[in-house]
Amino acid sequence: MRTELIIEASAGRGPRVHATGGLAARQTRPGTVHLIGTAITPLGGDHIDITLRLGPGARLAVRTVAATVALPGRATSRSTSRWTIDLREGAHLDLVPEPTIVAGTAEHEALTTITSAPGATARISERVQIGRTGEDGQGSWRGTTTAHLDDGTPLLAHALLLGARDTLGPATALDSVLELGRRAPEQGEDNSASSVLDGDPRAARAELILPRGGVLTTWVGERLPALRS
Repeated sequence: MRTELIIEASAGRGPRVHATGGLAARQTRPGTVHLIGTAITPLGGDHIDITLRLGPGARLAVRTVAATVALPGRATSRSTSRWTIDLREGAHLDLVPEPTIVAGTAEHEALTTITSAPGATARISERVQIGRTGEDGQGSWRGTTTAHLDDGTPLLAHALLLGARDTLGPATALDSVLELGRRAPEQGEDNSASSVLDGDPRAARAELILPRGGVLTTWVGERLPALRS
């Protein structure tokens, strides 16, 4: 199945939604849209394509009503998703979906591409768990995020692999937040920091400060925390 969802937000007007396939979107309050599953997706072989376009000064919060569960298909275990985000001058996006759960032997690949105009800001969250309760985590997830200014200046290129083919050892969970538009570090400040959490080598947190304004915070571990701190 191929799913396509386009949300266009403008200042002073409700968002416009176009949806086909296994997702729909509903405005739940001014400036807030919830994504709703209308079919079981992604199964192996499925592709989900989501586009968010925010015009000058637009503000949009995007949520999901439930976790996304990636399942293996009959012919293939691999599914894919793509988020394409376009932020115009002064726009603000708050994208905080529920986690993606990679079940069984499923393999899911997620690509996020962001174009940002001057003065635009965003908070973009991504949470992933390999394996449902009681599963041994044989699936895998690969995520790639790229961001650039609308003049082509690069801001971020980041990729991470979790699960069966993971190079991070037993890490099977991810909790990351990308904040665009935060200040660049002052001269002499470190531009990154990392730590091991709670003395457990399976849980680690890293923070990367982007020179042109922005922070990427990444946590990896064995199981997602019940609540984000």
